[in-house]
Amino acid sequence: QVQLVESGGGLVQPGGSLRLSCAASGIRFSIYTMGWYRQAPGKERELVATITSGRSTSYADSVKGRFTISRDNAKNTVYLQMNSLKPEETAVYYCKAEHQIIRSMAYWGQGTQVTVSS
Repeated sequence: QVQLVESGGGLVQPGGSLRLSCAASGIRFSIYTMGWYRQAPGKERELVATITSGRSTSYADSVKGRFTISRDNAKNTVYLQMNSLKPEETAVYYCKAEHQIIRSMAYWGQGTQVTVSS
């Protein structure tokens, strides 16, 4: 059974930082591309950042220079370090695992709420 469990969300002031974690089980983590997505109320889910099995990273333009995605294959965990957070980045943040070859083998976590507010 595949499980992706996000943690680290919460309430943070504008300009603050949070570090999200996503722990995976039931998959061969090292051969999956891992990604973070977010969905704000009334909006579509959008890609935030991805990291491949080879540790190549990509970011949405809106978060470049502020967010950093990383992975620890020994812990089957992917992280998202978020700095200089903005109120408009309030959303549920989701973790996704996608097999590096068989793209249909993709799994989602349940999400973690991030609220940026003073």
